[in-house]
Formats: sequence, structure tokens, C-alpha cells
Amino acid sequence: MTALTNLLDLDPAQLVAYCAELGEKPFRAKQLQRWIHQFGASDFDAMTDLAKSLRDKLKTRATIAAPAAISDHTSADGTRKWLLDVGQGNAVETVFIPEENRGTLCVSTQAGCAVNCRFCSTGKQGFSRNLTVGEIIGQLWMAEFELRKSKGIEPGPKGERQITNVVMMGMGEPLLNFEPTVTALKLMLDDNAYGLSRRRVTVSTSGVVPMIDKLSQECPVALAVSLHASNDALRDGLVPLNKKYPLAELMAACRRYLDYAPRDFITFEYCMLDGVNDSDAHARELVSLVQNGAESVPCKFNLIPFNPFPESGLRRSNNARIKAFAQILMDAGVVTTIRKTRGDDIDAACGQLAGEVQDRTKVQERMQKMAEYQKKFGKDFGRIIEVPR
Repeated sequence: MTALTNLLDLDPAQLVAYCAELGEKPFRAKQLQRWIHQFGASDFDAMTDLAKSLRDKLKTRATIAAPAAISDHTSADGTRKWLLDVGQGNAVETVFIPEENRGTLCVSTQAGCAVNCRFCSTGKQGFSRNLTVGEIIGQLWMAEFELRKSKGIEPGPKGERQITNVVMMGMGEPLLNFEPTVTALKLMLDDNAYGLSRRRVTVSTSGVVPMIDKLSQECPVALAVSLHASNDALRDGLVPLNKKYPLAELMAACRRYLDYAPRDFITFEYCMLDGVNDSDAHARELVSLVQNGAESVPCKFNLIPFNPFPESGLRRSNNARIKAFAQILMDAGVVTTIRKTRGDDIDAACGQLAGEVQDRTKVQERMQKMAEYQKKFGKDFGRIIEVPR
């Protein structure tokens, strides 16, 4: 038996090539793409303007298969979270955030995450594997047509689009799964698929400098950088990737990216951690970092209230501190927003996407062991503590 080709894995050019292999002309690829991505069709018999001979070929050689939903929860604020099965005991999460004038889908690109930022529960699960193109774009495909179905909105380009914005901010580091992520991006932007503008699609990265440059050449969309610290010493402890690509290199990559970006600014994400990165001095240091003469980076800051989880040992900055921090940035002329927390009651908020990922690196087991030692030897066992001179 020949393995079936999942058509969700193919970008527009690849679908043309696939149709050519079947002896079909390029316009058939566009028809197929519209049926899949605009009508949500997975049954080839439903594709009524395709020749019957082509439909028969596709039924024996191809499939349209997105990850199956294990669970589907809707928050009190309307946020909806799906847990999706990606096989071998792994699952990823996809979150839809409805707002008055737009609907944003937060998409995962990896099962787990290898970056292991200190404040992110996903990283504490360890890394399992990269997602395929079909598993990434399949999240958008599934969510768009599930949302339409739940509202009684017809599929197809005449039906009201539910997802107007996509952010690659779910589980995983998108730029460490570069090729599948870019292929999925091209589908999101294609007029015969979802037709999203580059301004409405955002890739979030913790700072993989070479891949930021590569993205600028292959598919420049809006860029968000998980910054979270105002100096290298602090960021080394919060975002381990900083040891490889320190702030000076990251800021230079951001400046280069802006030559190709659809927006004239970079968004910096900044998770507010009580007593760690939220002082007035940190805010002033951030201003100096992004307003540095010829090395300035036009930007917007998005301050994110931390969503606590037990293993982190971190606390959320209080509202007054977050507002005071924001005011320093704004007084310096830096556009600053404070993200409203959404989906807390279904663990769908920023940094909470832990899923049911297999713990390949035994992080949970090691944390449990550490907790046992701390119970036995005291809460500071294994911690770096500052000893007064």
C-alpha cells in the first residue's frame, strides 16, 4: 500500500507540482486549494467542479487530515482551546481569542519546546518533535470551520471569516521548525487559501538570530520577539537562548528585519515577573536598549502579566507595578500595551500551554525529585542564592 499524501502538507507551488504528477493542469491545483482551505472540504466527492477522473485518482492517493481534537473547551470570556492529537502520545494546543473587531488564532509549531524559558510551562514539558506542515496549517483549517459550524456560518469565501489574525505563539519555537512553519505561512497568505495579509500574521520568536534573517528573505510577516529582560545577565537566566544570541545580536537582527517587514516596528513581548524584571531601573534600561541612536529599534512593547504555575517559583507583578513600568516606557515615547489575560480558567493564557506532551527530557521527574530534596533539606536546596558580604 502506498502512503496517502496529506494535501494539507502542500503549499501552492507544491500542490501544482502534485497535480502535474497526476497528469493535471495547474488550474486544478487552485480549485483543489479553494475546496480545502476556503470550503473546509475533506471529501473529494464534494469537490463538484473537479473532473470525476481526478476525484477518483485523489481518493486512492491523497487525504485531507488535520490533527484530531482530544478536547474542546470554551472559557467564560469566549476564548476557545482545543487539545489536538499529533500521535505517539503527543498533543498540542490551539487557542482562539475572540475580540470585538477581530478573531485571533494562536497556533503551535512544535510538540513541547526545547528553549525552556523559565516562566513558560510549555518548556517545562521538554521537547518531543517538530510539527509537520499539515499539523500546523491543520490547526487553522480545523478552527476556522469548527467556529463557522458552531455559528451556522456557511463555508466558502462568501461566509464571514472567523479568524482574521494568526499568531505563531502557541507551543514551540517557530523558527526552530523553520521550513514547515514557512510553508504554513505561505498557505495562510495565499488568496486561494486564507488570504490573510502579512500584517495580520505574526511569528513570535525567543531570538533565533540566523532564522530571523532567513524569515526576512523567505516570508516576512509581522515579528514579535520574546524579550522579557533588559540586560544579558538577566535574560540569560530567563531565556537560555540568549547565551547563544545575546541582546546586541538580537537587536541588530530586528533592525535588519524591519527592511522587509510589513510593519514598521517590532513587537517586544515582556512577561512581568515580580521582583525579577519589573523595576523602574529595568524599564529605563529597556528604553536605552531600544533607543540607542543609530542602533535604535522602532518597536512596541506588549507587557504580559505572568500566568503562574507551581514549578516556576515566580510570581506575577501586581497591577500598580505593571502600570508604573508601562508609564516609564510611554514617557520615553515607546508605544506600550498591557495584555489583558484571556482564558485563564481553561489554562489557555500566555505561557500556560503545556498540553499532554510526552516528557522526553524527564523534566517533570527531575522537578519532582528536586521538590523532595527541598522538602528534606530546605527550600533553598539547588537554588542560587546571594550571600551578603
